[in-house]
Amino acid sequence: MLVWLAPPGAEAAEIHGRVMDSSSGEPLARVLVELTGTPHRAISGPQGQFQIDGLPPGDYELRVATVGYRLVRRTFSLGTGESKEFEIILSPDTLRRSDSVEVTAGPFEPIRQESPSELTLNGVEAKNLASVLADDPLRAVQTLPGVVSNDDFDSRFSLRGADYYRVGLYLDDILLHNPFHMVAGEPATGSLTAFNGDMLEGISLHGRAFPVRYGDRTAGALDATVRQGNREAFNLRTTASASNSGLLAEGPLGRRGSWLASVRKSYLQYVIRRTAPDASLAFGFVDAQSKLSYDLTSRHQVSLTLIDGLSDLDRARAIPKLGVNALIWSKYHLTLASAGWRYASGGTLLASSRVAYMRERFNNRNRDSLPLAAGHYGEWVSESRLSWVWGGGRTLEAGTSLRRLRDDGFIRRYQSTPFAIRLVDSYAGNALRMAGFLQQSGTAAGGRVYLAGGVRWDRHSTNQVQTLSPHVSLALALLPRTTFRFGWGRYAQFPELQFLYSLAGRRSLLPERSIHWLASVEHRLGERTRLRAEFYDREDRDLLARPFYEPRLIHGVIFNPPQTPPIRNSVRGYGRGFEVFVQRRTANRLMGWASYSYNRARLRDGEARVSYPADLDQRHTVNVFASYRIRPTVNLSARGLYGSGFPIPGFYRLVGSDYYLAESRNQLRLDAYSRIDARINKTYLYRRWRMTLYGEVVNLLNQSNYRFDSFNGYNSKTGRVSLTLDRMFPIIPSVGLMLEYAP
Repeated sequence: MLVWLAPPGAEAAEIHGRVMDSSSGEPLARVLVELTGTPHRAISGPQGQFQIDGLPPGDYELRVATVGYRLVRRTFSLGTGESKEFEIILSPDTLRRSDSVEVTAGPFEPIRQESPSELTLNGVEAKNLASVLADDPLRAVQTLPGVVSNDDFDSRFSLRGADYYRVGLYLDDILLHNPFHMVAGEPATGSLTAFNGDMLEGISLHGRAFPVRYGDRTAGALDATVRQGNREAFNLRTTASASNSGLLAEGPLGRRGSWLASVRKSYLQYVIRRTAPDASLAFGFVDAQSKLSYDLTSRHQVSLTLIDGLSDLDRARAIPKLGVNALIWSKYHLTLASAGWRYASGGTLLASSRVAYMRERFNNRNRDSLPLAAGHYGEWVSESRLSWVWGGGRTLEAGTSLRRLRDDGFIRRYQSTPFAIRLVDSYAGNALRMAGFLQQSGTAAGGRVYLAGGVRWDRHSTNQVQTLSPHVSLALALLPRTTFRFGWGRYAQFPELQFLYSLAGRRSLLPERSIHWLASVEHRLGERTRLRAEFYDREDRDLLARPFYEPRLIHGVIFNPPQTPPIRNSVRGYGRGFEVFVQRRTANRLMGWASYSYNRARLRDGEARVSYPADLDQRHTVNVFASYRIRPTVNLSARGLYGSGFPIPGFYRLVGSDYYLAESRNQLRLDAYSRIDARINKTYLYRRWRMTLYGEVVNLLNQSNYRFDSFNGYNSKTGRVSLTLDRMFPIIPSVGLMLEYAP
């Protein structure tokens, strides 16, 4: 009333200012700036500037919003003829709210300088790539340059011909074991990440010559951090789509801390049942996550994180057409709890320590409710890390870890009656894993040269093997806009307890090993666009395999494998090639990337004396992502994936339309995989609510893509083979809704 009852002759006031992105400091254009309850509004310009004039004196609420960013409100008063300036900081939806800009060296500067191949996802990229249908953070990673994923049902991916089990997923510095909703114990299954992507601060992929802080993996590392809750005010967000629903809440914890909690429930099983009625991956899930953070002092912070999830498969309606060894019911339960302490002193010393416990249980049953497989995995982890910046900006990093592992389980198969049981595998054991690393890094030549070197030590109590894993990386900025990077590293991955204690395994199995080489050149095409070319080589040895597990032809004669062939360190090979991509990262206009990768991955089994393309060898891969905010409340995005096709794993040849045993392995390939997804986000603003509608079309061109499902047996006289190939997603439209309440 004060605004509208002001004297007609009163001198008008004005407001002006800038809108910026919290993570990069980039000015934000096309942002809606309005005064609540009045017709006064403006759209920010190319440099984030805005101005609203002709205002009567009085009390106002300033509201600033755009699609993909958190809503900001400010209350203020204006006197007669007064002019006020505002600096508005907007945080992406997936990051915690911030009222200050995080100073960065540029949009492409790596989080970890010693990682020559690091790729990151910012908040807007991760949200638009997670997919409305699945809303999975690892689905976003699948579109990064060089990443290969030809399976619509699976969140996991491969790197340069290496399977996902050779890629480590770290959450708050803890190496996770199987953090997925999945059907365990099945060769062909699906998976979804067991934590909410909206709770993550960031995701970084280290695909080649990765630093020594990431251990026990030989192909790459994926580093994710759980963000803190909102320390300023309570915030509530609810989401719903055709495949899942969820609730996320956050707020302050006194004056020194924050809390964050999320719960999700999936309905994806109904979508999968319509697209693949007999698939063994049509599971549903429910999970919950939470994090508490509290500052004991200005230097000491403690945190507590909890993740719990349950996956449930029910195929009872398919019992009449399935056999005695078909999976009908399955449950998979995982739990992760961790407590951390962090100490920071004056920007020169950072120390942290974390204790965690993780547990995984699964139980698979057949049509008679008899157990097909079951297992329990448990792990206690203690991690400590130190980072010290000393003389001239040099950084010394060190860390230790202690892991207590336990794993037990079995796999059974039934003959004509439930009483004729064949024990396929059984394992039970525990072990102690110890590790430590040390790394020194620094710059020279006025910052144009960066050099890092370190070494990692690991020991396994079961086989008593110790390994040393050195790593060096170098970055040379010889030209103003061009940087050359080099990396080399040696890595070791110890066998899972399941293999060490398996009926087919042995405790003396060696760790798998690899050596990485990397050389890249990156040229900046302006401040926010880059062109990068990378050449790499990964040499593998002592890989685990069962040399005589598969039937095949040997000199024209059918070889029938034994029931329990042994597990050996019998395979060595390589993955080498090059990758080129162009990327533009900006908070305005067009952003995204386009990449092409050529890879050649081959393996040789010394005991079986066969050489073949790796199971995940894909020669040509194209990944494209584009996003454009066309209006303050509307954003369009699309992604395209192409892969020339994986081999069909096994000794097969095609005669007419039938498969037969062959002498060469992996000589047949699946057809090329291609998919385009399109998405639109539209935001509506209310006084204290914000609603965003998501619309998505998966497989827009309705391409027919297939994956290898299973080998179903062979005729020992003719060599004819029975295989199953699953068709993946057809064209699927999907919609979603997010409601956010901010008092």
